Amino acid sequence: MAPKLKDKVALITGSARGIGYAIARLFASEGASIVLSDVNEATLKEAEKGITELGAQVISVKVDVTNEAEVEGLVKKTIDKFGKVDILVNNAGITKDGLLMRMPVSDWDAVLSVNLKGAFLCTKAVSRIMIKQRSGTIVNMASIIGLMGNPGQANYAASKGGLISLTKTAAKEFASRGIRVNAIAPGFIRTDMTDKLPEDLKKAMLSRIPLNKFGETNDVAKAALFLAGEESDYITGCTIRVDGGMAI
Repeated sequence: MAPKLKDKVALITGSARGIGYAIARLFASEGASIVLSDVNEATLKEAEKGITELGAQVISVKVDVTNEAEVEGLVKKTIDKFGKVDILVNNAGITKDGLLMRMPVSDWDAVLSVNLKGAFLCTKAVSRIMIKQRSGTIVNMASIIGLMGNPGQANYAASKGGLISLTKTAAKEFASRGIRVNAIAPGFIRTDMTDKLPEDLKKAMLSRIPLNKFGETNDVAKAALFLAGEESDYITGCTIRVDGGMAI
């Protein structure tokens, strides 16, 4: 069976670890050339080494997605190296949890800036290339919190809900140019961060998941592969939940 992303170039933000890195590995195994980007340069270089070991072409670029000049530079380096960009995965994201009435404005601004403004800047920069190509796919990493809301996460919920709305609008704006835009809403996915949560909290979360298990990063990566490839050619503006039924 031919690789699903043969000769494609995929730019993935927040890809030094966790879900972003899992997506990069799966895309690389399916024939894509990979552009890794993250704010953590040390972790980024380690991720680049891991993708190289898979036999894929890869570059890594340290980028703050809230900085328009750095985002423009990321896209330029992608074009200089590979000549095109077929897939953008807006995965970079942060959390700064706290009750709304006590939340510092700085925490609100930081989360909205990375999670929503960052996706906007990357989409804007890449869209110019994709419009010229008259092809491309964009996958935005939202969250079920953007669909459900969650106490203590007003900033995160707003950013991810906004990202879902951005997905729908971009899908409508870019469809005539052959560009598809979709989102993924992960639920409770096992990562280094979630593994450190207290056991009682993890048990409480598990009780809310009909499939009675936590997701793995590769579960999200497989959804991203579907949305990035030809199998989803007639799908745009949608949000796929990867949550074990948590948001039902």
